[in-house]
Order: sequence, then structure tokens, then C-alpha cells
Amino acid sequence: MVHRSTARPRLATMVAAVAATWPGAPAWALDDPAGATAAPHVVEVIGLTPLPGVGLAREKIPANVQTLDGAEVSGTDGANLPDALNRRLGSVFVNDIQGNLFQPDVSFRGFTASPLLGTPQGLSVYLDGVRINQPFGDVVSWDLIPRAVIATVHLMPGSNPLFGLNTLGGAIALRTRDGLHDPGTSIQLQAGRYGRKDVEVEHGGGNARGWHCYVAGTGYREDGWRDASPSRLGQLFAKVGWQDGRTEIALSAAHARSKLTGNGLQDGRPLERDVASIYTSPDQTRNRSLLLNLAGSQQATDGVQLSGNLYYRRIRTATLNGDMNDDAFDQAVYQPGAAERAALAAAGYTGFPTIGANAANTPFPSWRCIANVLLEDEPAEKCNGLLNRSDSRQQQGGASAQATLSGQIGGRPNQFVLGAAFDASRVDFRQSAQYGYLNPDRSVTPVDFFADGSAFDDDGAPIDARVDLRGRTRTASVFASDTVSIDALDLTLSGRYNRTTVHNRDRIQPGGGPGSLDGDHRFSRFNPAVGATWTVSRALNLYAGYNEGSRTPTAIELGCADPENPCKLPNAMAGDPPLRQVVTKTWEGGMRGTLGGNAHLSAGAFRADNVDDILFVADDAAGFGYFRNVGRTRRQGVELGLDGRAGALSFSAHYTYLDATFRSAELLGGEANSSADEDGNIAIRSGDRIPLVPRHVFKARADWQLTPAWLVEAGVLAVSGATARGNENGAHEPDGTYFVGSGRTSGRAVFDLGTTYESAPRLRFFAQVDNLFDRRYATAAQLNATGLTPEGTFIARPFAAGGDNASVVHATFFAPGAPRTLRAGVRYAFR
Repeated sequence: MVHRSTARPRLATMVAAVAATWPGAPAWALDDPAGATAAPHVVEVIGLTPLPGVGLAREKIPANVQTLDGAEVSGTDGANLPDALNRRLGSVFVNDIQGNLFQPDVSFRGFTASPLLGTPQGLSVYLDGVRINQPFGDVVSWDLIPRAVIATVHLMPGSNPLFGLNTLGGAIALRTRDGLHDPGTSIQLQAGRYGRKDVEVEHGGGNARGWHCYVAGTGYREDGWRDASPSRLGQLFAKVGWQDGRTEIALSAAHARSKLTGNGLQDGRPLERDVASIYTSPDQTRNRSLLLNLAGSQQATDGVQLSGNLYYRRIRTATLNGDMNDDAFDQAVYQPGAAERAALAAAGYTGFPTIGANAANTPFPSWRCIANVLLEDEPAEKCNGLLNRSDSRQQQGGASAQATLSGQIGGRPNQFVLGAAFDASRVDFRQSAQYGYLNPDRSVTPVDFFADGSAFDDDGAPIDARVDLRGRTRTASVFASDTVSIDALDLTLSGRYNRTTVHNRDRIQPGGGPGSLDGDHRFSRFNPAVGATWTVSRALNLYAGYNEGSRTPTAIELGCADPENPCKLPNAMAGDPPLRQVVTKTWEGGMRGTLGGNAHLSAGAFRADNVDDILFVADDAAGFGYFRNVGRTRRQGVELGLDGRAGALSFSAHYTYLDATFRSAELLGGEANSSADEDGNIAIRSGDRIPLVPRHVFKARADWQLTPAWLVEAGVLAVSGATARGNENGAHEPDGTYFVGSGRTSGRAVFDLGTTYESAPRLRFFAQVDNLFDRRYATAAQLNATGLTPEGTFIARPFAAGGDNASVVHATFFAPGAPRTLRAGVRYAFR
């Protein structure tokens, strides 16, 4: 964590705070035109672990650590935490898979933190020392993180073992505000396009005896820029604490409730006509959470600091997803036959087609679906819609403690950290699927028939989407780190041992065996790290390091790992052959320095090799599949950064070259790929690119202080194209009939513009325009079968023509980016 003394300045000041000019700096090195002297030397202290501790100066950490302060996180240019990370931190990019502001996949160096169950997670996220990755699936629900109360963010790259499980590509550590350092009362109101309205209120204060309190609340609602996409969000945060010169203790509580609509990917053909169109609806997620955290630290002696925390967390998530029934893609679902018409009439239905009806003149509703439910005759194939519901209840608690010893060994400065942690969780997960039919607006109306094993597929196997799983997970860890300074050289050696047990019990099919979710799994591993930094001068620092991290398979991966019992995420899970831990080994090296005392630059290279990576392998075009270990994957690249100030102008720029590839030959399911063989498989070769990971990421921002009261800010985010999921071999070639869409996203450059005006010391007005030039673009893509025409009607042949489609159409589905949006607001500080 970043120490308080350095948490408040802007990023450009924090990371460029070295006074000396780089030897040999050119004459155009940035200086204050007013003739001001160079800034004083500032040492930025970064915590080595999620818990508060003494920390180390940035120059002693062998990694390219990036930092944001609270003003940059809650600034007017960003709408939420993922948005701020995407705009301001190098090597970070966002995929809007769900199409909702609060449900993005946040990726760093090709590793992801996602709210979507089943997505391979590779980043760990901490809030005041509490791991935010949820027990079930390691997912990160960004809507449950109180953005308005964040004081600092630091992004620790690499497989740093001190940050525990799931730290494969990096760790994001967040620290919240308190009343001593953030006193005062303020209110902020904001409104914008697409019905956006939000309010933020905060109050903090303390007294001379060391007591302090802080409370903040956020309310947000919008209609959404896509069809049928309203969202609601409420957050409350409170902290009370006490501190003196040697002791600090604080109790915090965070509560959040949300109802989010994320309508996901859409066939690229309808998007060309209407970027706001959706495939099916509804797609709702309701979250409710409570987090209690008691944290403290004690300076026991001049050289010994003790710190720790005790926490409890409760999360309930309910989803309702209206989907296409893939089993109906080859059916003529529009026109009922004679027996079906008779059943409809006997049940009192009217308005159904009788003679001459076909897909063109009677597209909705799906009368054959209703009729076959009445007749109990294959409604699982005649109903073209599904309503998938899930409900998960998670409880989690744990404690961690560490001791930091600062002193000398052999006359050399030395810092030693020793700690331990224990986390326990319980998960209750239920899921079901109800058949229905598609309406003209692509919503799904349910009928009285469920995928509960009473219907059978073409092979005679029961269709059962029900899940009723209870799981318990326990993780115990011990960790240590030692840093010794030898003149200008700092050496760090660290490691962490993790032991995890996963205990799953199936309440539908207990006892184990094929199809049962019962299972007991144990995983353990010691992950080491070693690194060195060399301070050549006060303006140049070199670093290099090697580290290892791991993540254990989650309950959902273990429950969906049997090729003989494929599942459809997030709709079901099946048998559980053992999966191996994912192990990541990361090499990193680079330099950081200053130019003229007012600009900071960095350059580095990294390579992260995953062993036994876990991927969801598609079993057919209908979306069924299973998790399995693949051999090796690699993410490597180069990072460049520059930020600084020149008079009234402050600026930053980041560029990343990212090469993310498979490093072993694999055979994956990919029936929606035109290159698939007769069994629906695609061959992956070593060197093929990992989908959804762009090769180039560039971002730049500039602030111009036009007057003491008026600030203008502009930014650009440019990302190259990437292959779609399902096109892992890069060999998809559309024929325009049965395979449509390119199988990849195009590159994009999106600009934003904002302004802030301080009309009084306590009153601030602001406005922000995102996607300034209204560019149409997509952040992600996936190959899949489609049941709709480009006009949005269901693909099916008239009953008289035989009832079956000649072939299922496969399309490239895209996650469209938001169009131009405008928002404006006012903030008033009462004192």
C-alpha cells in the first residue's frame, strides 16, 4: 500500500519526483518556463503485501509498479474504477463482453479480472487487505467496489507470490479513505445521456485524540445505451478508527446492491443496422453484498511493525438470462401441425395460424412451442427460447497477520516481512432452465416446461440444466520477503506457500459417479520470487526479477471438467475429473528515470509463461463444453511510459506491445469455425494467438490549466484488433452463407474530452464527452451459431418444406462499444 505521505499528489508528480537531471539529458528537457526550481526529491513508498506495512521505496521494487491517487480514480473523465484503470494505466485494456459499464473484463498484460462466471481469472484484487475475488469462480464484481471512497490504487505486475492465489499476471491493491486524511463534507450530482443520473455524498472528520470517522454513499441509475438495458446501483461505506503515534486501528463496513442489465454479444449483421440492438433479453444480474473489515497496525519497537486484519464477507447473486434454445435452430417452429392446432384449441388458445401460415407471415409467437408443451411432445426442440436462472450465496471470512522488521544485517540496511493468512468460504449455488419462445423484441416468454431431465436429446440422454451445489474452500498461507541494500544495489527474495482444499457436494445427484458434482480436491504449492534493482543515479533506476504464481481450479471448473458430460456455462456443470493448478512464471526487467526533473519515463520487457492453463473447450456450436488443462501459453511484450509537466500542461502516454500465444499444439472444439473438421474440432499450433488479446495498446492524456479555475482534459485510447473466441487457430474464413463475419475485431482509436471549472473555492462544475467522434467499434468477439436473420427474425423453414434447415448459420458476435455520451455535473464542498 502507498504510505499516506505520498498518496495525495497527482500521478505525474508521484512517479516523476526525483530532483536531479538525468546525466546527458538534452537541452529540450522539460523545465518550468517560469524558472521555478526542480521539485524536491520525494520517496514513494509501496507496500510489498496487501496488508499495510513499512513498505519499500519504488526504486527498491524489481517491477514496473503503477499508481493512481483518489483524484485520478474518481475524476470526471472516468465513470467507474475499471474505466479509470483503462484510461490511465499502461498495459490495461477492457473488453465489454456484457455491454454494461459495471461488468467489463479488465485485462492487464493479457490476464483478466472478470465478473463472468467461468472466465479464466488471472488478476487478484484487494480492498484494504481483503481479497475481492469471490470464492466461487474467482470472479470480480466491479459494481460491489465503492469507487468513490478509494484513496489510492497500485498495480503490482507479474506473478508476485506475496499477493496470494490467482496473482498470475498482476495484483490490484486498493486503499480506502478515512476521516483524518479526508476531512470535510461534499455532495456531487451528475446527469447524462441515456437517462444517466448519479449522486455521491461523503463526510469525514477526526479529533485531536486520534478518533476519526468517514462515511460515503453512491446512487446510480441509467436506461442504458442499448435496447432494454436499464441498471441501478447503490453503495454505502463507513469507517471508524483511532490512531496515535504508534498504533492504528479501523473498522470499516461496505454494503452494495445492484440490478445490472448486460445484454452481451450481438450478431455483427444486426449491429451494422442498429448498434443498440441486442440478441435476446432479459440478461439481468442482481448483486447484494456486505463486507466487514477490522484492520490494525502497531509499531511495537523502532524496528518492528505488526499489522493484520479480520474480515467477513457475504454476497448474494441472482441472474436471469433470456437465451436462444440452440436445439431449436434446425426446427420449423412457426407453424403448428394438425395435432398441435387441436391441442391449442382444446386448451382455449386463439389466434394461432391454421392454413397457409409460414415464417414470413406468422413469425411470433412460437405456437408450436406451446402446442408441444401441451402434447408433451419434444418441446425441448420446438421451443426456441430459454430462461436461465441462477442463485448463489457466498459467505467468506478470514484473517491475516504480518510482522515487518527493519534494521541492519552485516552493516547493510535490511527489511524482513513474515506473515500468514487463512481464508474460508462456503458457497450455495443453484441453477435452472425454463423453456419459452422468442418475441418480436427478442425477449423470451416462458412456458410451463423445464430442462429438469424430463426431456431427452437425439442420443437419448436426459436434458438437465439443474445445479444444486454446496461447496467449501479453505486456504492457508505463509509468506516471507527479505530485502537487503548493498550501496546502490537492492536484492529481494520472497516466497509464499499456499494450501487449498475444495469440498463440493451435489444435492441433486450425491454420492459421486458420472454426472455428480461431489468431489474433494487438495492443492498446495510454494511460489518463489527473486529480484534486484540498481540505482545508477537519482534520475536512473534499473530493475530485473523472476517470480512464480499459481491459481487453483475453482469449484465451477472442477464441476465442469468431464468431456463425457459437457456443460453450458453458466447454465450447468457436470462430472469432475481432477484439474491441475495453473502455474505462471514471469521474467521482467527494465528502467525508470526522469528527464529534467519534471518528466518521468519507463521502459521494460516481460515474459509470462503459463503451465497447465485452464481453458473452456467448446464441445459443439450450441455452446456446450468443459474445462481442461492445456499445455502452455505465453504472454510477453514491451512497455513504454512517459508522463510529466510543462508549465500549465501535464501529460502521460503509455504504449504496450503484447504477444499472447499458445505454446503447445492443442485440439479444441470449434464447430462455429469454418476450418473445423468433421468432428467440430480445430487444431491449435504453437504460436497461434490467444483470442481477445490485442497486439498493440496505446493511450495518452493531457491536462491543460487554461486559468487557475479552468482545466481542460483530453485523452485517446487506441487498441489493435484481436481474434475472436472460437477462432483460436486464426483460420476462420467466412463463406457469406453458413459462416458469416470475420472472426476478429478491428482496431480502434477512441477519444474523450472533459473540462472542469472552479467557480468558487467550494463549487466545481464539470462536463465529459466520451467517444468524442462517435466511432463505431467492438471490444470483443466470439464465433457461435445464430438463430436469427440479420433482420432479427428466427431462422426456420416452413413446415411444408420439411421442417429442417439445410444448415445452421454460424456468425461472428461482437461486443459493441458505447456511442458518443455526454455527462455533466456539479460538486459542492461544505467545508
